[in-house]
Amino acid sequence: MDRGPDSDAQRWVLGWRRLVLDAGLLVYPLIVLTQIAWQPVAVALLVAFCGAYIAAAFAAYAFRGRLFWVLTGVLTVLFAAVLPIAHADAFYLLTVVVSVAAPRLPRGGIAVIVASVAATIVVPWAVWHTDPGWGQAAAMVFTVLVVVAFAEALRANRALVQARAEVQRLAADAERSRISRDLHDLLGHSLTAITVKSNLARRLAAKGDERVVDEIGEVEQLSRQALADVRAAVSGYRDVTLAGELARGRELLRAAGITADLPTAADGPHQELFGWVVREGLTNVVRHSRATSCTVTVSGTAVEVRDDGIGAAAGQGNGLSGLRDRVTSADGRMEAGPIRPRGWRLKVTVGEQ
Repeated sequence: MDRGPDSDAQRWVLGWRRLVLDAGLLVYPLIVLTQIAWQPVAVALLVAFCGAYIAAAFAAYAFRGRLFWVLTGVLTVLFAAVLPIAHADAFYLLTVVVSVAAPRLPRGGIAVIVASVAATIVVPWAVWHTDPGWGQAAAMVFTVLVVVAFAEALRANRALVQARAEVQRLAADAERSRISRDLHDLLGHSLTAITVKSNLARRLAAKGDERVVDEIGEVEQLSRQALADVRAAVSGYRDVTLAGELARGRELLRAAGITADLPTAADGPHQELFGWVVREGLTNVVRHSRATSCTVTVSGTAVEVRDDGIGAAAGQGNGLSGLRDRVTSADGRMEAGPIRPRGWRLKVTVGEQ
């Protein structure tokens, strides 16, 4: 089963490549072993060295820093114990010690690397009067550089995995916010319209008015539209236009008994955003304003919803908060508040400084 790119990156960080590199360093104790295999004490020290090295590698995997450094100290002591026996070849063991320690030291352990390379060259010549350990020094430099570079790649990939996880979390949060906002805006309008239409149908039924059948039919249509809106919000597709919202708003205001002064045509570059403004504005008018009239004016850069109601702040809820997010995303400006002598105004402007 495919576990996705993040799982692949995590396997790269903690997978077989790292195991191969760590196992490859065991070649150096084997080189030393070929030189001192006839000495049981030295062989025992090499076996202990390999065991401590494997334990240090697992401690590094488990991010157990204190245990890792204790085992690194043990490796250093074992190297020192083998040094009088293997002489210059013992510095292959120092290569292992420096390789595991350098990536975890500040600034890559440059000072430790330089000192170790210098000791590898000078000590055989100065102590045992043999040729300087050029081969061992070259092996140390090459190996340490490879290990440090690989460690940097591991850190970069680990940071990438964490960054991807954070991006996914933020994307999930943004999607939840979008669905919450859309459901509020879509269902708030639709359910308000259903409530108003149902009340109108009830009043008509009480009077024996035949128009009740038409109103009930419209309630059914609104219910179906609300279901479609929910599906659209969840899927991410929202067909909101200014013209459509003006048409629905005109019918909503009529059913609520509010005189509507709405434009019949609506052109401009901000059809969807202005449609959301009209939807939220008219929904709040019907829900909260107790108005007798409502006016909507639209231009190429602005839309305004104004009523003559009580100017209550009940509309300052999640709906306007979500609408403000939409307006901000479009680099627009939103104004909402009571007006004198009475009423409420919602205005959104886009493209004007």
